[in-house]
Amino acid sequence: MKKLVWTLITVLFSLPAHAVTLKIATVTPENSQWMKDMRASAAEIKERTEGRVQIKYYGGGIKGDDKKVLGQIRIRQLQGGAFTPSALSSQYPDLNLYGMPLIFDSEEEAAYVRSRLDERLSQGLEAAGFVNFGFATSGFANILSNTPVRSLADLKGKRVWVPEGDEISYASMEALSLSPVTLPLTDVLTGLQTGLLDIVAIPPMVALIMQWHTKVKFVTRVPLVYTLGFMAIDRKTFEKISPADQSIVHEVMERTYKNFNRVNLEDNEGAFQALVKSGIEMVDFDEQAYLDTRKLLLASNRQMGQQGKFTLELYDEMMRYVDEYRSEQSAALGE
Repeated sequence: MKKLVWTLITVLFSLPAHAVTLKIATVTPENSQWMKDMRASAAEIKERTEGRVQIKYYGGGIKGDDKKVLGQIRIRQLQGGAFTPSALSSQYPDLNLYGMPLIFDSEEEAAYVRSRLDERLSQGLEAAGFVNFGFATSGFANILSNTPVRSLADLKGKRVWVPEGDEISYASMEALSLSPVTLPLTDVLTGLQTGLLDIVAIPPMVALIMQWHTKVKFVTRVPLVYTLGFMAIDRKTFEKISPADQSIVHEVMERTYKNFNRVNLEDNEGAFQALVKSGIEMVDFDEQAYLDTRKLLLASNRQMGQQGKFTLELYDEMMRYVDEYRSEQSAALGE
């Protein structure tokens, strides 16, 4: 008995002071490279903080969809999650600015704008109660469908998936005369299987990971939506960590997300080629139809901004950077 008591005392005194465990949920499959990299980052944080900060990941969507994860964060069962912007749009609507359809024409254009606005969005997210460590793009979402989509006419009346809580994308799809269907990410495969959905817009890399490509026949290579992912941790919980350990977490996780931002573009291109090799037919979107569709969407965006769906001034600043980049590119080409 005495030996057991001393063993317990030894264990208790060997535990790190003020230890904080961050429980993080994600729909990313357990065996993916993303999860391997995140667990490696967690191991580095644990080692460098001498166990004072530990991160436990729940992958594969076992904690439910975004709504359930946010509910568990509110009651402190979880401390954070890996999200896309639409998941936190009710807390901070401006997160959706980059992801409005047909804002950017290229990855380079998006990177130019992000270099000027990312920090502002991170600050806005923190003001909304969440700490994050930067944004990682997954590349552009392309159109996956069971009938060819080459023009705006091919889209009309089609049932298209829109993430839960993404009011901006919902309104954008309605502006294009589509029929948006709101579903959590975890239900999209079933929606494709049952015919509830005709179209999904998703980066090829995500389509492969989630196996959505097995239920479609065509992919339209158009820069429809620029996608981002990020980790968000409850700010009040994070502030319980000592400033020195917070700095370590920031250093490791910001480095991790910068790496994701770089390699995801390469992975997305490889995933697109894998889609084509799997038998999915690639189709092109008509150039004039692209310009006409973009014009419709920009008008819809402005109307939503005037309705207070997001900060119109920040949207206008983003579009000025887009125009600035295009002007610089035209000048460089001597146009």
